[in-house]
Amino acid sequence: MADPNDIIATKLARREFNKHHVDVTQADIRVSHGTVFIRGTIQQQRGAHYSDVEEETKRIVRILRQRPEVRDVVIDVTYRRLNF
Repeated sequence: MADPNDIIATKLARREFNKHHVDVTQADIRVSHGTVFIRGTIQQQRGAHYSDVEEETKRIVRILRQRPEVRDVVIDVTYRRLNF
């Protein structure tokens, strides 16, 4: 059975990416023993207020690491830019 704190951390991570307008629909976000694993492709959502999706992801990682439910964050992603 899944650890309730891992479930909370997964929802927290997804919420944080959505709040910062980072598209993670092509990424897999999993939490195991407090470690957030992000794998896949990440891109900027249309209308986002930032220009570099990689820097925005690093900002989100810093926020997540400050949360008590999260012990560490592992990122294995490809960053894509939107072509407007």
